[in-house]
Amino acid sequence: MNSPARCKAFRSLLSSSCVMIPGAFNGLSARLAAQKGFEARCVAGAGVTGSYGTPDVGLMTQDYFAAKIKEVSVASGLHVLADADTGFGEEEMVAKTVKEFYFHGASGLHIEDQVFPKRCGHLDGKALVPAEQMADKIRFARKASGQVSEGQFVICARTDAKGVLGLEETIRRSKLFIDAGADMIFPEGLASKEEFALVARELKAHNPNVFLLANMTEFGKTPYLKLDEFAAMKYNCVIYPVSTLRVAMKAVDSFLDDLKANGGQEGSLEAMQTRKELYSALRYKPGEPWEYPDQIKKN
Repeated sequence: MNSPARCKAFRSLLSSSCVMIPGAFNGLSARLAAQKGFEARCVAGAGVTGSYGTPDVGLMTQDYFAAKIKEVSVASGLHVLADADTGFGEEEMVAKTVKEFYFHGASGLHIEDQVFPKRCGHLDGKALVPAEQMADKIRFARKASGQVSEGQFVICARTDAKGVLGLEETIRRSKLFIDAGADMIFPEGLASKEEFALVARELKAHNPNVFLLANMTEFGKTPYLKLDEFAAMKYNCVIYPVSTLRVAMKAVDSFLDDLKANGGQEGSLEAMQTRKELYSALRYKPGEPWEYPDQIKKN
């Protein structure tokens, strides 16, 4: 069961350190993260859509995302920062999305200023909605957070302006979104450490209490930076949204090649999670009752 106190705990976590937030594409990957000591997971649009076998172009509805949030939250007990794409519609749908994501276990969400259908943040050819239209969505999201979580549910505004209109517009829009009620800013598609640092200086000067999110997706426009580098620039969290899905699917792809070529799975056993390891991740002991509440990490 979600609560304002749980969302407040997520805010405290963001305030205390730069939080590493890997993506979760299903409940088991989320449970493994809890086992390894991570404190939060992100449910990314590309992870949700990819796990259903579709591209990240806005095909999956709010209900699919909400179900995945619940799966990840219940399986792991970790805080969930959820991707809400463009909000699944205009202001009314944005407010509904905040409430649905909260009720399904998320501690926060991020919405972006692209037009629908959206594109991956590191692809060219994107188009943006007017900045004031996005600000209106944020105002509705902020109001909805107040209605269900006493305002503790984190509202993150993502801007894709860098790849369309440049860095100055990224900063201008971000400040507008902060003034509209965004708790966190997600500047997408930045191309250098210097750009991350400049955005952080400008936005923290505008509002020192704003949270900042960095996206460390692979094979995109952003160079690979370490967590401590972002911490030094005053970022509050770093997401790795599709990393676990990419690693898992690469392993599956390699296994299927080997299986077809060799007529059996023996050659892939060393790359597999053993039965014992799987049961350990699930905290399952054959012959003993398995109880959900005992599996959930308390935050």
